[in-house]
Amino acid sequence: MAENDLKFMVSGEENEIVHRHQNSELLFYQQVAKGDLAAIHENCLRHEFLNQAGVGLLSKDPIQNLKYHFVVSVAIISRLCVDNGMEMEKSYRLSDYYIQQLDDITSIDAMEKIHDRMVSDYTERMQIIRQNAGLSRPMTECMNYIYSHIKERITVKDLAEYTSNSASYISRLFKEEVGVSTSDYIRNAKIEASKNLLRFSDYSLADIANYYSFTSQSHFSQIFLKETGLTPKKYREKYYGTHWKGTANDIMSYTAESQE
Repeated sequence: MAENDLKFMVSGEENEIVHRHQNSELLFYQQVAKGDLAAIHENCLRHEFLNQAGVGLLSKDPIQNLKYHFVVSVAIISRLCVDNGMEMEKSYRLSDYYIQQLDDITSIDAMEKIHDRMVSDYTERMQIIRQNAGLSRPMTECMNYIYSHIKERITVKDLAEYTSNSASYISRLFKEEVGVSTSDYIRNAKIEASKNLLRFSDYSLADIANYYSFTSQSHFSQIFLKETGLTPKKYREKYYGTHWKGTANDIMSYTAESQE
């Protein structure tokens, strides 16, 4: 047995369960803290949370066992995210929110869905934090505004008013600090957000286009094709496959709820 492997004795039994190597779990947590969305989405698509080989038995009830592991995971993730720049109060409030959702969980499928929502939520927030690192205060404020109003139509004038600067100054900052125009950045942010709904929901292309305030479904499809090389339909066909299939109240509103 490797030096870092741990053994868990099932109470009252002789069976031994060998835990996963600590490096694999640490890598997963680090990917969340680093905002590595691609790696975390791949982990979700492989249904790793339901892979119980080597994770230890905390309860003989399958759902309760997953709940215990969920609490351990969110506790570690919340602290690692604080260490990597997330505000302590925000991270712990987010952790509390997801743990509270466990009261209503009664199936393994629902457990996987809440887990995938939780890790994706933390990862997306950490990605934004890392993107903002080293930016000037006005630019950080612009980024926060964009991601907080991603479903709305956003203009340079909106950002200028929000940061109490001129539109020309904000436009210049975007070019200098992120290397793209304000409109290009906003458009790319909306496309990245729409990818999640294409991969993790059953929403129609028209609904997604409307949700992110594109002028039309055809406009959304044209921009998506230009940015990704695939149409939204082809992208969904290629990457869709997770258990996370939500409704308007489930997917589109959970982020707002978790911030309360």
